[in-house]
Amino acid sequence: MKLIFNDPTFSFETIRTLGYSAYGGSDLGEVVTTANKINDGDFESWYTNWNALAVHVNNQAKSFENSDELLSAGQNYLKASNYFRTAEFFLHGRPDDPRLISTWENSRETFRTGIQLSTQNVEFVEIPYENTTMPGYFYWLDDKPRPTLLVHGGYDSTGEELYFQIVIDALAHGYNILTFEGPGQGEMIRKQKLAFRPDWENVVSPAIDYLKTKPVVDSKRIALMGISFGGLLAPRAAAFDHRIAAVIADDGVFSFDFFDAFAARGHHTHDFGGIEKIIQKLMAESTQVRWVIENGMFTFGAKSVQELFQLTQKYTLKNVAEKIECPVLVCDAANDGFFKGQPELLYSHLKSSKTLMKFDQTDGAQEHCQIGAIKYYNQKVFQWLNKNLK
Repeated sequence: MKLIFNDPTFSFETIRTLGYSAYGGSDLGEVVTTANKINDGDFESWYTNWNALAVHVNNQAKSFENSDELLSAGQNYLKASNYFRTAEFFLHGRPDDPRLISTWENSRETFRTGIQLSTQNVEFVEIPYENTTMPGYFYWLDDKPRPTLLVHGGYDSTGEELYFQIVIDALAHGYNILTFEGPGQGEMIRKQKLAFRPDWENVVSPAIDYLKTKPVVDSKRIALMGISFGGLLAPRAAAFDHRIAAVIADDGVFSFDFFDAFAARGHHTHDFGGIEKIIQKLMAESTQVRWVIENGMFTFGAKSVQELFQLTQKYTLKNVAEKIECPVLVCDAANDGFFKGQPELLYSHLKSSKTLMKFDQTDGAQEHCQIGAIKYYNQKVFQWLNKNLK
């Protein structure tokens, strides 16, 4: 799906930002006007223009707040949060760039200000995790014990973005929801410098422990959703923590091994010197490859491309997927530019009750994680959850 840009990565990320307009995360005119100022494929131009929009909308929010128009202020703070997130997206190739932290902090702080000005029941959560805590947001409807959705992102999403992507619809369908960031994500990598870890059950289990302390949570109906790379991490957790009543892989991922992905592109070599030369060439030619590698080194804590490839070898559901006991929803987007073929592979290894749900251009849901058709996607997810969490 093409929108404004010829560069497919810039187009996809613009659709992602615009898609949240259905949930108050953006406005069409602001997105289109800003995107048309950006030089196609230019990371610096991307940051400059999205950040300028975020600052402008943040100033609008402050103006409304100073006039005691708190509803309007909150709405603009929430939009600003999404725009700051978008601005920060391509900065990860330079982890020492001070804009990376400051822009991410702006995204989080505008979100927190905005959500507090809303009427939503929300608690800012610090989940005990080893010698530290993981940040999260717990949203609930009322005092009744309800089924609860536990959600984490993947390779690049933040806890704040998840509000637009899934929280609003979860609440509308009668679910409480806890979103959180684990190692490699959000605050955990940016401030605490904790990179991804393959044994993700040790990340999810503390979040379940937290949920079981909440009287409004029906502890027998806790479902787990993992988005993007989370489509591997969430099934991994469900294989070892059987308190999870259902798991959703959006989209399904069986292997995150970069050597496998490299071979799938037709590069069948085990000489890493040769691989690195090809990667450097591809990074110069493709914003997607450049971003995947730069973001991977950032979130995995790798000091070289070689180390990144070696670290990703640990991320596979081989001999793991078969251990899952709960129902699994594996989602599959027809035009997924990241994980094509992976959902079917995961599905084939599952032994528990399983559903492979395919999305395509018929509903405008063909892009990675159904970006651009989130509302329809969520409707299908909650239809499945309602059936499997009776």
